[in-house]
Amino acid sequence: MSDSSRNQHDFKTFNVINDFNREALAIDNVVRLPAERISHYLDINWLNIS
Repeated sequence: MSDSSRNQHDFKTFNVINDFNREALAIDNVVRLPAERISHYLDINWLNIS
């Protein structure tokens, strides 16, 4: 998701949600969201689920 603040600064939120029980596994609010950071979150959460 993305949005902008009152002073027009863009930011992004990255949310990892468990579809089974709607639990938020990770939420990150950032200005820049590189693919490596997303991969890191998905790797961590996949290891915690297994």
